[in-house]
Amino acid sequence: MDQHSPMQIDVVSDAICPWCYIGKRQLERALAVLAPEGLRFAVRWNPFELNPDMPKGGVERAAYRAAKFGSAEQAHEIDGRVSEAAAAVGLDFHLDRIGRTPNTLDAHRLIWLAGRQGAQDAAVEALFAAYFTEGRDIGDAVVLADCGVAAGLDREQLTGFLAGTEAAAEMLAAERAAREAGVNGVPSFFLNGYGLFSGALPAGEMVEMLRRGHHILVSRAA
Repeated sequence: MDQHSPMQIDVVSDAICPWCYIGKRQLERALAVLAPEGLRFAVRWNPFELNPDMPKGGVERAAYRAAKFGSAEQAHEIDGRVSEAAAAVGLDFHLDRIGRTPNTLDAHRLIWLAGRQGAQDAAVEALFAAYFTEGRDIGDAVVLADCGVAAGLDREQLTGFLAGTEAAAEMLAAERAAREAGVNGVPSFFLNGYGLFSGALPAGEMVEMLRRGHHILVSRAA
């Protein structure tokens, strides 16, 4: 393995996971630190459904979270802490705008399609922004198409794709593989197939983990 060739970072993530959006910003900061050292990485986003049994049309968010966390007050308190963590990395969350907790299988299909067209990062960013900042329902086909267009994809192609089931089985299989690999929370990060860390770690910690992982894998291949 050439120490200067890019290594593959696989991020296992869900589009409705706030820590995944925060982790994305931390990863971007970490990669910016490592780039001048000649350490290059290619990032790929992989599917994970936090709510795999969510109905196709999603559910009303406030009631769902009140039931999940014990009360509306507790859910609101959690949202406040998450929004503070987001603001610390420059993200402007408006969780009060979110009306529905969606099923995210189609969002993962969109990310898959964008990956085939070299626009995966932009699609992930658009989905996160639509949900956490704009409060849009990213289980809705029109909203998903808007996110795809924002990433540079063709709306007509998106409309046809989202109306079908292409890549659905692949997304479910990839999620099963992630769970079998030990993923039980997101974001989780893998480097060239090796589990590296989980959680939205501070950028400085990501730098150290990625630097160490890069060194170990290059040494193994020598």
